[in-house]
Amino acid sequence: MCPSIEYCPKMSPQVLLYLDHTYSVWTGWDRRLSTLNSRLAGKLVSTFEDGEVKEWGVSWQGNRHRSSHDTGHLLRKGPGPSGLRYRKDEPDRCKSLSVSYWNPYWRLPADVCGVNCFVESSFRERSGSEVKKLNDETSHLAVVACGPRLEETLIMVKSAVLFSKKPLHIYIFAEDDLHDSFKTALDSWPATVRTKFKFKIHAITYPEENASEWKKLFKPCASQRLFLPLILKEVDSLLYVDTDILFLRPVEDIWALLSQFTPDQLAAMAPEHEEPRIGWYNRFARHPYYGITGINSGVMLMNMTRLREKFFKNDMTTAVLKWEEILMPLLQKYKLNITWGDQDLLNIIFHHNPESLYVFPCQWNYRPDHCMYGSNCHQAEEEGVFILHGNRGVYHNDKQPAFRAVYEAIQKYNFGEDLETALLDSLEASLQTTTDTYCGRSSHLFTKRLKQSAISVQ
Repeated sequence: MCPSIEYCPKMSPQVLLYLDHTYSVWTGWDRRLSTLNSRLAGKLVSTFEDGEVKEWGVSWQGNRHRSSHDTGHLLRKGPGPSGLRYRKDEPDRCKSLSVSYWNPYWRLPADVCGVNCFVESSFRERSGSEVKKLNDETSHLAVVACGPRLEETLIMVKSAVLFSKKPLHIYIFAEDDLHDSFKTALDSWPATVRTKFKFKIHAITYPEENASEWKKLFKPCASQRLFLPLILKEVDSLLYVDTDILFLRPVEDIWALLSQFTPDQLAAMAPEHEEPRIGWYNRFARHPYYGITGINSGVMLMNMTRLREKFFKNDMTTAVLKWEEILMPLLQKYKLNITWGDQDLLNIIFHHNPESLYVFPCQWNYRPDHCMYGSNCHQAEEEGVFILHGNRGVYHNDKQPAFRAVYEAIQKYNFGEDLETALLDSLEASLQTTTDTYCGRSSHLFTKRLKQSAISVQ
């Protein structure tokens, strides 16, 4: 509506004074408002908002009772028409109208979006670049499946597709005899579901000279994740997850954490433990590890471009080494001292390069350890579990029935059914039978965020 200052007369006097001062200080600015520095524009916009923007387009806070002095409407909570909060009896006031005529009262017509011309124009600038880019961005998800992991992997993919609203590109690394089964299963999903994601099946690939040694490290094919940056060279960023992961929140929400990386950070993982008294690394490890309790690699978010370019410090040589140069020497040095395979190698690497790791909270990688001895993931207690990690085979045995209940609820859900009745109601009923276990007593944390995800998708 307001492509530039000279064609935007509907500003309040305060805004004009601000711009006049701004132009006198910031020489070299073009007269066109669309080229204003987005940070400065965002700061000015926030002065008209009723709260603080935590993450652009993701989380908003504010005072619901404050109204716009220009139009009498409640203020925007986000960019574009989707950010308007309407009153119940109010028609859509987002008309396509170019505001380029003089109004001596400095007010927008009641049926035009925006608090004033400047606010609207700055929102448009963001909506056309930052917000559009965020909305169109595809999340890239990778998983490695070997042995009897077909069904478990499909349930993981199902959970990712169910709650995500943005497109997914899924890379499945699997043994050759699983390829046809994966393709047949995924192609059989309803067409409306298939439009939400693309998938590609890859063969398990290791360096030829050490393939057998890598493949048998810890669990079959588990170490494949170490080589994803070298195999998927065309992929900038990637979310790797184990097959025993269940998404209770859209994939794009953890994908958004990439924007929080500092220039030095190239990967993100959760701590292995929250409570050092029950930690494994700090009590038993015979090798270096990250931080106080180590990190868990079951959910690993990577900026693979940075990872491929990085030179890593290490304890094998005074020379810094690139990713493809460090892996095999590291294995040769520590293979008699590591218990958890590739996860131990990642701990060693980030022990020596802590500035390169972003640590996200335990709710993004919630495991039985967070509840089996009593609840110790404080972020999950406040906001719920975002990603459930059923390691130690708990989806398939009776050791942690609360974890198994979530897995079976997603497994039994049929695409197209009402999420609240067909998934949530049956899950909550099953969880009620697990309260004789510690994790069962914390099972309300499993559904806390899941409810919000289901309602959002519905």
